[in-house]
Amino acid sequence: MRIIAGKGKGKRLKTVSGLQVRPTTDRVKESVFQVIGPYFDGGWALDLFAGSGSLGVEALSRGVDRVVFIDQSGSSVRTIHENLRETGFESQAEVYRRDARAALRSLSKRELVFQYIFLDPPYREPILAEVLQRIGESGLLEPSGTVVAEHAADTPLLSSYGNLNNVRSLEFGDTVVDLYRLGNHGDGEV
Repeated sequence: MRIIAGKGKGKRLKTVSGLQVRPTTDRVKESVFQVIGPYFDGGWALDLFAGSGSLGVEALSRGVDRVVFIDQSGSSVRTIHENLRETGFESQAEVYRRDARAALRSLSKRELVFQYIFLDPPYREPILAEVLQRIGESGLLEPSGTVVAEHAADTPLLSSYGNLNNVRSLEFGDTVVDLYRLGNHGDGEV
């Protein structure tokens, strides 16, 4: 696993050992960032269910100002810190060991607003729909922001959650990445 583009291009990222974490493949990551980016002019991102932090680190490399990384696993949090240290992005990141639901409540209380929210929970954990619903109702996403939700192809998501509408789906074998935006952005353009 590596950083694909931007300031950190080519740097290798550590992965979390064990079977609980399934990192986003470089192919999927590259395709997603070509659709939502490929480069950014600032803004904040949230990497929820961060695992190794690969998506958030890629966003930093491509020009996002700051990323909040959240994962409930201690080994994931340690790996994220190592990857941030190795890539030189430590000063642009906040890393928390929290449950996703509790993290969303805390971020809402802080009144943070994100341009990009990356969601990549364990495929067989039935939490993604609930998290999308909470994000759609929370005010955590900027009006022109994008939610990137990765999931197993055999577990389809709805076309809308609260104020979030699906604007595009990208398929990669047994993996699907659904892109959501707020309000009437359901025109298929991201």
